[in-house]
Amino acid sequence: MNYRNLGNTGIQVSEISFGTWAIGGSWGSVSDADSLEALHAAMDAGVNFFDTADVYGAGHSEELLAKATAGREDEIRIATKFCRSADIHDPQTYSEAQIRAFCEASLKRLKREAIDLYQVHCPPFAILQQGDVFQALDKLKAEGKIRHYGVSVETVEEGLFCLEQPGVSALQVIVNLFRQKPLEQLLPAAYAKGVGILVRLPLASGLLTGKFKDDTRFEADDHRSFNENGEQFNVGETFAGLGFAKGLELSRQLAWIAEGRESMTRAALRWLLDQEAVSCVIPGFKNRAQVEDNLRAAAVPSFTADERLRLRSWYESEVRAHIRGAY
Repeated sequence: MNYRNLGNTGIQVSEISFGTWAIGGSWGSVSDADSLEALHAAMDAGVNFFDTADVYGAGHSEELLAKATAGREDEIRIATKFCRSADIHDPQTYSEAQIRAFCEASLKRLKREAIDLYQVHCPPFAILQQGDVFQALDKLKAEGKIRHYGVSVETVEEGLFCLEQPGVSALQVIVNLFRQKPLEQLLPAAYAKGVGILVRLPLASGLLTGKFKDDTRFEADDHRSFNENGEQFNVGETFAGLGFAKGLELSRQLAWIAEGRESMTRAALRWLLDQEAVSCVIPGFKNRAQVEDNLRAAAVPSFTADERLRLRSWYESEVRAHIRGAY
């Protein structure tokens, strides 16, 4: 396993880490036994960082992480998120008292004394601009409840604003071969400021695995079924904002990236690992096989300069105009 600095936090994280949205809920059926087996396989392979949120399975993914990391709390870092279990548009959701309550609840579920990275979970831009949330997080950090804090953002504009806040140590951003806009300005700015970058949805809700077919259908409780058009939350969180049919069409145009890199999954993750500003990618998983598949990305060849240029040109000509929602 290779490790990278999480910005200027002093924390080193495995360059391939994992997000736990899928094992908490909203990704179809999954068993706790499979989830725990997968978490242990990841840790045994050197993964030392996991991202979760209080709304993933109403706290269930946090509880699973507590079980999996018991006795290894000093070596395994955990990032969690808050705000989306309440009204994200209500300023009271970001009051010191409410954030403190969110934090204490997550600490209890995680069975930890402190949260390594506490993140605001895709709040409205107006809330970030108002600024009280950062003051509250500064207090929690001073008290030792959290070690560092960051923001999970939906747009480049939000990310650039967060970089101007002195206490922000990390940004969580959607970046993948369908969502290259952050590479233009946001990632270089974060790197220059020493702010860590966590890449979520690196496989575009599975489109970049190359495994889907025209007749693929998703379970009713899978966000790929109920949020394809942004019905429940930001449309960019599902299929990179492309919709399934368009995303499938475009993914087929990318089949060539697997040549010499074993699979599209590993190639898509390798392309992200080739970006120097990226602290880690955090793909999701439901079982051990998916964990092991994702971890193989670290061993496949990097993209050449010509290949990177080809992918950038393709994004500009074939993809960019089709992405829905602000990003």
